[in-house]
Amino acid sequence: MSSWSPDVLGDGFEARSLSVPAPRRSRGVRRGSGASSPDDRAATLVRHVASTGTDTARPAVLYVHGFVDYFFQTHVAEHLAAAGYPFYAVDLRGYGRSVREHDDRTIVPFVHEHAADLDAATDAVRAEGHERIVILGHSTGGLIASLWAAARPGVVVGLVLNSPWVDLNRGWFDRVVTTQLMRGIGAAAPRARVSALGGDYANAMHRDHGGEWDFDLRWKPDAAFPVRAGWLNSVRRAHARLARGLSLDIPVLVTTSDRTTPGRTREENTGTDAVLDVRHMWKRAPKLGSDVQVEIIPGGSHDLALSPAPARDLYLKTITDWLDTRF
Repeated sequence: MSSWSPDVLGDGFEARSLSVPAPRRSRGVRRGSGASSPDDRAATLVRHVASTGTDTARPAVLYVHGFVDYFFQTHVAEHLAAAGYPFYAVDLRGYGRSVREHDDRTIVPFVHEHAADLDAATDAVRAEGHERIVILGHSTGGLIASLWAAARPGVVVGLVLNSPWVDLNRGWFDRVVTTQLMRGIGAAAPRARVSALGGDYANAMHRDHGGEWDFDLRWKPDAAFPVRAGWLNSVRRAHARLARGLSLDIPVLVTTSDRTTPGRTREENTGTDAVLDVRHMWKRAPKLGSDVQVEIIPGGSHDLALSPAPARDLYLKTITDWLDTRF
């Protein structure tokens, strides 16, 4: 584990590298095939210095980003810090600050590998004196964090999910039949390109294209991004695991937009969930555990933190109100 150093976000933020163990080889993946993560992977922990350097009785919040994303939402850190919650974020291996020169930008092929990243991140946060931790997970990060928390009871005290990816945003055929076919393809040819993540959503958000937000397009690209068979197969297995029920014994807050649209216009991308189906989130929320609260943010985007005001403000207030009530 490295020492803290100035972060790319500038004043008030620091980052450090977290060493994580090499992933176990999955069935059907051969060493040297290019399908498994390099053994020298590392995740990156970011901290909001002012909030994490003070003693507080309130739990620390650890942010986990989504697919092809990284932490850049400084306003989320500042809002939570102002409410008294120490703030950290992790860039998972293969993402954002954790991308290495040799990466081919295909991201880790198996989402379960990120469990080691969250282990390292929570260990580091706890080593700084924060015994209680709440995970704030967005989209794929929400899926990863939910399964991780279920496998490690007692490690975190709460879970906040921002538009969690709980099912495939496709019709019945793809969610059922294609998913079955993907199991064979994912095992035999994990690096096969089976789809691509469109760039319309990121494009609508970025300042270069008239959006509100300035983020690094190398780390959150506004162009089509490949989706590999092995990775998608592992996501579908994670979806199936969640659908069977996780029985989380901690309080969970699920936040979503009020509607889903195809994202054909800037307004749809910024004011609705144009990436995932909010109805899936509402349906699967009870599967997380016995203490789950669902809050709908009218006019929210897929990343509710990037929604236009007043939806963005309502989302942030919803989180701190829930944290204040529960902790």
